[in-house]
Amino acid sequence: MTAMVIDGKAIAAELRKEVAKGVEQLVATGTIPPGLATVLVGVNPASQTYVRMKRKACAEVGIESFGYELPVDTSQEDIEKVVKELNADPKVHGILVQLPLPAGLDEEAVLKAISIEKDVDGFHPLNIGRLAQKGREPLFVPCTPAGCIVLLKKAGAQLEGARAVVVGRSNIVGMPAALLLVKENATVTICHSRTRDLPSVCREADVLIAAIGRPEMIRGDWIKPGAYVIDVGVNRVDDPSRKRGYRLVGDVAFEEAVEVAGAITPVPGGVGPMTIAGLLRNTLHSAQRTVA
Repeated sequence: MTAMVIDGKAIAAELRKEVAKGVEQLVATGTIPPGLATVLVGVNPASQTYVRMKRKACAEVGIESFGYELPVDTSQEDIEKVVKELNADPKVHGILVQLPLPAGLDEEAVLKAISIEKDVDGFHPLNIGRLAQKGREPLFVPCTPAGCIVLLKKAGAQLEGARAVVVGRSNIVGMPAALLLVKENATVTICHSRTRDLPSVCREADVLIAAIGRPEMIRGDWIKPGAYVIDVGVNRVDDPSRKRGYRLVGDVAFEEAVEVAGAITPVPGGVGPMTIAGLLRNTLHSAQRTVA
């Protein structure tokens, strides 16, 4: 058996086209285009790359982007002041503070300072709280977990009644992914470093989301035959045969898993493209809400 490889690039491209069309329709009514502000503190190379990618993606769909790059020694007070100014700016419909912040800064306080109406990352405690409550809907859902659900549905997964396992319990991916699966009426198990006999738990999963941050930790014989596998991990592994000296792998041993699973996302080209597409969609929705 060879799994269907879920093409995250193609699915994300469809979402971007939908966003571009929505932006065009919004601007045609005489409304200002959606605006996304990115706040980057310090010189983390990975964060700088992510912010550049996000700003480029905005330009491609007609969303205005506003970049704020702050020095690594910026105080907590000054970061929160920037966020509050953006909250009050009508041209800005979404605010993204690139994480992680430098050591010594209170991420939670910064995220709480973002207006819930502009929290396009979906990390505000009120949005996460609403996601966790039955009958409540957040204004925004975190982009990576939301992308996981879209990929599962596009691949044909039947989530209602399915047994789902999420490996990883981070605030950014693992926990919100589990909450979204619960909303889809799946029966969900959240695994972590203290889970006993993790391979056996994973083998029970009709749907497996790997977000543990350990290269190729989940082996092929951990996977139930025919399962849907979403690999969120992006890990660098040394590889002298590559020009860059490394290669990117996920949290799942892909070459093993592809022989067992029913469908699986690759790394790269799986979940990653969905994250930025989801951010663009959330920014558009925020702008649409202001004129509704």
